[in-house]
Amino acid sequence: MKFSANLGFLWNDRPLPEAIRAARAAGFDAVECHWPYVIPADEVKAALDETGLRMLGLNTRRGDVGAGDNGLSAIPGREAEAREAIDEAIAYATAIDTPNIHVMAGFAAGDAARRTFVANLQYACDQAAPHGITILVEPLNKYDAPGYFLATTDQALAIIEAVGAPNLKLMFDCYHVQLMEGDLTHRIAALLPSIGHIQFASVPDRGAPDHGEINYDHLFRVISDLGYTAPLGAEYKPAGNTDDTLGWLNNRASGNR
Repeated sequence: MKFSANLGFLWNDRPLPEAIRAARAAGFDAVECHWPYVIPADEVKAALDETGLRMLGLNTRRGDVGAGDNGLSAIPGREAEAREAIDEAIAYATAIDTPNIHVMAGFAAGDAARRTFVANLQYACDQAAPHGITILVEPLNKYDAPGYFLATTDQALAIIEAVGAPNLKLMFDCYHVQLMEGDLTHRIAALLPSIGHIQFASVPDRGAPDHGEINYDHLFRVISDLGYTAPLGAEYKPAGNTDDTLGWLNNRASGNR
């Protein structure tokens, strides 16, 4: 089983290149991030080359965060902004050899929002395909992101089907899916052909995967037995220093689990 450090949460008190080096030192197999755009891509690429890690994914910009934005691509009337964010993400991902981009939907609802999201995802997939990049969509739970356009895997799958692009996949975040739907074992097995990346954190506190209501020892075995070999994304909020929360990773590396 391989693991990717999500540097949006882990070591996020450090500049991104230093966080990449910290992830390598801790024993992670890959990294991923949220919004890297304030750091020049060549600095990130240098850290990736130095450590031998790959940046598996990044997100499109959220928009005007101060005004409450959490994505743009499902918001009618903001198509130009959404596509500018998509273009920016593709350019950055191409520069650092990142294979996945999470296109963030934003706070919206209704048929117009759905049509807008489908059209923007079609644009994203068309633009990303020549670079070998997969576009991801991710349902977010109603507690952390009330009003976010995507809330369930069924809704996400319907969007994926409507777009009909081979490079559009589901980001399966165990934390969000457990809060909204549960039944993770069966759900991952059923959705595996549509999954482009898997993330995890404890529930309900979004901490390290060594406590809470999900038995990750079991779930990791299930994922491995299904033949899924890509690194799983550790997207959790550390309680204090990140290095002090890595017992779960160290135990697996030492063969204790």
